[in-house]
Amino acid sequence: MKLSRFLLALMLLCMPVALVAQEGVDTATEQPAEGKKKMKKNEVLNDKGEIIKTGYNYGPLPAVAFDADKGFQLGALLNIFDFGDGSEYPNPRQKWYFEASFFTKGSQLFVISYDNKFSIPGVRFSSSITLTNDKAMDFYGFNGYMSYFDHEAVKAGKDKSNPNDFIYTPKYRINRLALLFKADFTGNIWQNKFFWEAGYHFSWLKQGYNNQQALNFDKINKNKAPEKLFPTDPTAANYEKPIFDLYRDWGIISQEEAWGGFNSTVRLGLLYDTRDKEGAPSRGIWAEAHATLAPKWLGTTNPYYRYSATFRHYVPIVDNDILTFAYRLNYEGTFGKDAPYYVLPFITVMGANYDRDGMGGYRTIRGIMRNRVQGLDVASYNVELRWRFVSFRLWKQNISFGLSLFSDGTMVTKNFDMSFKGEEQYRASYDAYMAEAGNRTTDRPHITVGGGLRFIMNQNFIVAFEYGLPLSKFSSDPFIKNQDGNGAFYINTGYLF
Repeated sequence: MKLSRFLLALMLLCMPVALVAQEGVDTATEQPAEGKKKMKKNEVLNDKGEIIKTGYNYGPLPAVAFDADKGFQLGALLNIFDFGDGSEYPNPRQKWYFEASFFTKGSQLFVISYDNKFSIPGVRFSSSITLTNDKAMDFYGFNGYMSYFDHEAVKAGKDKSNPNDFIYTPKYRINRLALLFKADFTGNIWQNKFFWEAGYHFSWLKQGYNNQQALNFDKINKNKAPEKLFPTDPTAANYEKPIFDLYRDWGIISQEEAWGGFNSTVRLGLLYDTRDKEGAPSRGIWAEAHATLAPKWLGTTNPYYRYSATFRHYVPIVDNDILTFAYRLNYEGTFGKDAPYYVLPFITVMGANYDRDGMGGYRTIRGIMRNRVQGLDVASYNVELRWRFVSFRLWKQNISFGLSLFSDGTMVTKNFDMSFKGEEQYRASYDAYMAEAGNRTTDRPHITVGGGLRFIMNQNFIVAFEYGLPLSKFSSDPFIKNQDGNGAFYINTGYLF
């Protein structure tokens, strides 16, 4: 009941703020093009009965959201869409996105992005700068199920009925500061369907705390009751090192890479795009293949070379955006046998969006823990059935509500090297850790199912409410059961793909 009241209040909050829009062209003086109907002053409808938006449209919104991995989000965001004369609606000519958000689990996010289709003839320009500050980002190790997650200890640590149990979750956390910048260019090769892509991407990743340990324990323990302090004395009976620090002891994460570094990269790719619209497509194909080159001479601290391929398909079952079947297949791979561990969480993105980390979380695999699946090569899928059950015009805006059912899945297909390379005094703890996962040498699929509700305005501004549940929760295999978490609820923007 409390959750339903919260969702209703958030919807009511989103609508009046999001409906603030400013029209830049008086369409009453224009002649409607073929397939369009002229309505009252300042309104022209397309063949779907939608108002064709023109000029600049503003979408300020309080960033009040929830992500099971990050906690409640408080902040503000602003979308600015330039639809020009409306000839390309629902796709804008250019758009800006600004966000400043703070999360109750200790993260901050700042984003500025810009996308332009007309300033450079025949070329689309997209740029963004992103700063994320995660005081306790999820880190569960590498190769999926090969890295054991002690869910029973985490559960015990959260049980307030036993004051002797400490909060165990910092074992699976790491401090990370990430600054990312990109400038991408996309140009037409054939009939505005087949394109080349090229871009420069720079990032600086600061991992761990003060080049000493995974976390700032003083900050974590600040103002906590004595029985809830995370133990930092190695001689204490209940002392537990974070996984990140254990991986350093075992040599899985080398001292040269442990604290992060600079990534100065060139990305090259090909794109095939026949979508009917970008914000909420209902038909067409969107396929990409990229190579990321990060050589030492370009300024990269620890050089690497990676590639990715993504195929997305949108199939209309009932026309006019009413019922759509959509799926995405993705493969993130590494040339060679090594890459810095801190680049593995990021999913390769070019164009209007910016890099996201995963696998796990709202933008990748909904319902499993953030960054649960990391390896040199990772395959994933997303399947959705999208039903837009009501559409109407309100206050000169095109409004829709939609429901969706989905299944997401991922697995590591090429392992990060987890062999022991540390000092002999740490071998016993390494052997015990690997034994907890049954000394597995391969991963297996991590699959989730779920559903969601969406508020859609003008085909571009979308607020999403979704819940995902990992099927491993119901597994009869004791090594798999509860290894992906207990499910997650998200309030966010846009479609996953």
